[in-house]
Amino acid sequence: MKTVLITGCSSGFGLATAQYFLDHDWKVVATMRTPHEDVLPRSGRLRVLALDVTDADSIRRAVETAGPIDVLVNNAGVGMLGALEGTSMEQVRAIFETNTLGTIAMTQAVLPQFRQRKAGVVVNVTSSVTLMPLALLSVDTASKAAINAFTESLALELEPFDVHVNIVLPGRAPETRFGENAQPRMQGAIPEAYADLANNVFAAWAQSTAVTTAKDVAEAVWRAANDPACPVRMPAGADALALAGSR
Repeated sequence: MKTVLITGCSSGFGLATAQYFLDHDWKVVATMRTPHEDVLPRSGRLRVLALDVTDADSIRRAVETAGPIDVLVNNAGVGMLGALEGTSMEQVRAIFETNTLGTIAMTQAVLPQFRQRKAGVVVNVTSSVTLMPLALLSVDTASKAAINAFTESLALELEPFDVHVNIVLPGRAPETRFGENAQPRMQGAIPEAYADLANNVFAAWAQSTAVTTAKDVAEAVWRAANDPACPVRMPAGADALALAGSR
């Protein structure tokens, strides 16, 4: 029976992915900054661990406690919507600490066991905002585009060890709490000079009918974990697929 470790499982894509793997008879190590045992049904194949991907000691403890794993899913991330002028460098650094450096640190922590076994899969969940430039998302996009480039280079680096690395690119997912969780970081992030632009952006989103569901992402992660022939980049969700097709 295989084991997957998933970061950011308290809600949204991470929670849905953990449930999907449990439903398919995998052992699941579901991690989150503040563990909540009740977000997933009790199972002998489930472990819920505390993990802050911006804390080296927290990463070390979680990886040691999890023991051998077959797949790492780097899903933990934070959102940032706002004009660059309204975004402090402190906010920029915080976004990169989680979305970019956190993903790199988690990957680095599990690579020794994958390399030694000559087996393993790393799945990095980024975003379809990296497929097409969008206003008010410059910092968020940059933090995730960096992981796309990191993943594609790392995939070549790990080929000799039969370790696979993939990217899942979800679209906009109104059903998740991602937008809600980003709200505190949006305070003051849209100066008055950008108000008209912001209104136009929000209006366009409101008219969009193609969106991504958490299940779309879980299914894409599952394929990456189980299909060695799948492409390195996999859009997830109707809107993400449309964006990828238009490139």
